[in-house]
Amino acid sequence: MPTVAQQHVARRAQGSAPAPVAGPERSAPVVLMVSGGADSTALLLMACTSTLDLADGRGPARIARERLHVLHVNHHLRGEASDADEAFVRDLCERFGVPLCVEHVSFDNLNGENLEAAARDARYAAARRYVRELTRAAGTPRSAARIVTAHTASDRAETFFMNAIKGSGPAGLSSIPRRRNIIVRPLLDSTHEELTAYLEMSGQSWREDETNRDTSYLRNYVRHKLMPLARERNSNLERAVSAGCDILGDEDAFMSQLAATALRSCLRRTQEGLVVLDGARLASSEIAVARRMVRLAVRMLDPEVRLEMRHVEGVLAAVGVGSGSLTLPGGIDARMEFGALTLRTATAREELVAAWLGLGESMALANGRVLRAEYLEVPAGADPVAFAREMSGASPRDLEEPALRHPVACVDTAALGYDPRDLVSGGVRARFWVDAPAPGDVIHPLGMSGRSRKLSDVFGSRRIPVADRPAVPVVRTAPGGSIVWAAGICLDDRFKCTAHTQGIIRLTMHELGAEA
Repeated sequence: MPTVAQQHVARRAQGSAPAPVAGPERSAPVVLMVSGGADSTALLLMACTSTLDLADGRGPARIARERLHVLHVNHHLRGEASDADEAFVRDLCERFGVPLCVEHVSFDNLNGENLEAAARDARYAAARRYVRELTRAAGTPRSAARIVTAHTASDRAETFFMNAIKGSGPAGLSSIPRRRNIIVRPLLDSTHEELTAYLEMSGQSWREDETNRDTSYLRNYVRHKLMPLARERNSNLERAVSAGCDILGDEDAFMSQLAATALRSCLRRTQEGLVVLDGARLASSEIAVARRMVRLAVRMLDPEVRLEMRHVEGVLAAVGVGSGSLTLPGGIDARMEFGALTLRTATAREELVAAWLGLGESMALANGRVLRAEYLEVPAGADPVAFAREMSGASPRDLEEPALRHPVACVDTAALGYDPRDLVSGGVRARFWVDAPAPGDVIHPLGMSGRSRKLSDVFGSRRIPVADRPAVPVVRTAPGGSIVWAAGICLDDRFKCTAHTQGIIRLTMHELGAEA
């Protein structure tokens, strides 16, 4: 089997004409991340003199020189050595005629973050900024650009063992992916030793990082202590592990697709900073799928949040018993109650409340208002409709003229599906879901003989300013369920009190500190 060096020499001999590229990829930028080490130096050399597979459907192909750009990030972690790395990359780019962008990064305030992780995040953030600038200048879509890293089969095997030592699921054990969005890694089939041999054969020097010998870092411990021992059992260790990572990656992608489909059927409510899931569906899901559903739901709120297994298991434990709450990374509140799992960001908690309201409870709303629910039993021999009118403080005209607003609504317990006897005995706990208006909301306004209207149209007829509508509390039977009351605006006709009403739930909205 030919070595990687022999393969690249053969490719150079086959000619230098690049394969034709159609559409926006003709001039889309290709950013090479070059540190000056052996692997990234080999990447630059191959990009300029040979072929690379950029995962664009062409397979290994020459890259048009005008597309190539180099990014070097100087972390300033090794003093003069870091500056020497930068000088080396500058000379290399000047020799090959490739534009160079240098980013300078400092780590004065890590806030407990791992230095290696912080440095990696800084590099990718710089690469994304550079790609945005280049695609804007070239007038090409970002999806056609490529960020190319020099990760090898050796890096992939090391990352696999690192994640196994730290404790990781399938996503971590699949290690470094060949592609993630516009980030591609064309050297994953080559080992570090093969690339250094390629450089030696080409007469090209590279920079060595002396900190790579420090085994107090986990990667260096795996590289210098664990890998040599494992290689004694399998001389082809890197490729064997890489093949396993490909399998794990494919299966992880398939499981993630299953989880995404299951999550869509489980969603009950989504809005800015809020996700509500059907607790019963989540609890009945296969555990492998349920774990991923929790991660995906959290990612909907904050793509940067990284959950540990203990966080996921904590959420699922609450779902399993039907109640409980915990705070997740990023300040996300996870709360299981009334059959629903509610995930809410810290920012959303400060805005209009989206939560459950039970009988005898009060809920603080936006703009200093309070919403309260309480049970009222219709006195024996009393007219339920007249009693409801008295308890709401509304006149007959209030009830007959739906254009008028009133901050109190009396709701028939039977229409909600509750037996008054169960509410009195405490055998059933009645509750409402309160949140903001959602696109497509429909209500059956009181006084319209059961006909339905879009809630937005009701707002328009009541002359509610568009800017004020998101702050109108909407009381529902459940997340995504039927509207009971657009608070202070309109009661749904299906839940009004009738001559047959035996029990009433009074909903009151008032200013904080005012009497209900």
